[in-house]
Amino acid sequence: MLSLNARLTLAASLVLAAFFGLTGLALERAFRDAGLAAVQDRLQGEIYTLLAAAELENGARLLMPRALPEARYASPDSGLYARVTDSQRQVLWQSPSLLGFRIPFPATRADGVAEFAPVDASNGGTLYALSFSVTWELGAERTRHLIFEVAENREILGIQMAHFRRSLWGWLGTAALALLLAQGLVLRYGLAPLRRVAVELTDIESGATQRLSANYPRELEMLTEPINAFITSGRGRLERSRNALAELAHSLKTPLAVLRSALDAGGKGEELRRTLEEQTTRMHRTIDYQLQRAATSGPTPLAPAVDVAPLLSRLEDSLLKVYADKTLSMEVDVDAGLSLHGDEGDLVEIVGNLLDNACKWASARVTVRAEHRRRQDGGAGLMLRVDDDGPGIPPDKVDAVLARGVRADATRPGHGIGLAVVREIVVEVYGGEISIGVSKLGGTVVTIRI
Repeated sequence: MLSLNARLTLAASLVLAAFFGLTGLALERAFRDAGLAAVQDRLQGEIYTLLAAAELENGARLLMPRALPEARYASPDSGLYARVTDSQRQVLWQSPSLLGFRIPFPATRADGVAEFAPVDASNGGTLYALSFSVTWELGAERTRHLIFEVAENREILGIQMAHFRRSLWGWLGTAALALLLAQGLVLRYGLAPLRRVAVELTDIESGATQRLSANYPRELEMLTEPINAFITSGRGRLERSRNALAELAHSLKTPLAVLRSALDAGGKGEELRRTLEEQTTRMHRTIDYQLQRAATSGPTPLAPAVDVAPLLSRLEDSLLKVYADKTLSMEVDVDAGLSLHGDEGDLVEIVGNLLDNACKWASARVTVRAEHRRRQDGGAGLMLRVDDDGPGIPPDKVDAVLARGVRADATRPGHGIGLAVVREIVVEVYGGEISIGVSKLGGTVVTIRI
């Protein structure tokens, strides 16, 4: 596919070629029309000169001076010809330049009306001819009808047209080349930021830099900012995956070492079973946590926003079925049009863990409130509050339950990783906040702000 520069240059060249071509044709036609009008005016002037010089002797014989103001009339085949005829087309006078051939002058239709037309002479010449008829008053109600006719070679206008055409197309061609050169410079200047984007992307790919620079035109910021966000998001996911794998490997070393020691020590019976149960539970909890952490996507540029209301509705239906034996009442209140620019899986993980904990500990009632959050910079965000009427979390354990593997009540089933995963996603991935307090329902309220 052609580059942007080539496409714009080609398109502009075609537009310029069409514009200058049509302009040249229009100017050439206008010059030709003006030239024809000038020829007609010039021949009309020659008619008036002949009329001024003509005399009728005794009302019958036409007298013309030997020397006319235009010297070409006296030279044969000079390119300017004239004659005078009567109403029967009898030649009363003709210029010496007309000797030896005939010219089919156009017929007149009325006195005082000039007839102009291109004609072909008997000698093969091409001319512009003009005929003009008058009625000569001789006195005593006597008149004489005369037709004055002049012709001029078309070559004169042709020479003028050829000179004008060479000059016109020469200047138009020069102007077109100058405009193409100027356009090339303008395109080079205008597309320089795009070339810089390409260079910086190459530098990012080679590891020479981490992101696109910020100094770009406003129109390109709509491209460069999402690209930077996309790069940051991708690096964040890669970093989280690497950290999760590294921490997983590190976390599994200890329980594996304990198991190896138990086997090497020849442990038997209840003690060995208890050791296996403790360590496998610990490994299971560690793997669950690290897998959920690694699967976190984070803010997702260039992706559609996630509608919060339908997602909460699906989770509500699912959890009420899971905890159907508790006959819970769940109230969900969501602002109209609330959405989050992030990964749907992350939001499901956050809300799912919070609702699951609330349903697990609630006695009979759970409320969920999701609303728009306005940041100080004017941007939009999400605030989610989940309340339950359960026993609550003691204030001295609030920080602890946000850590991996810690449960408020060890008698209840669970791995103690739900709130840790929520904190990881909300705080570390999305840069949000999470707080735990006492609910108005009497149990726990967990509030997140993203």
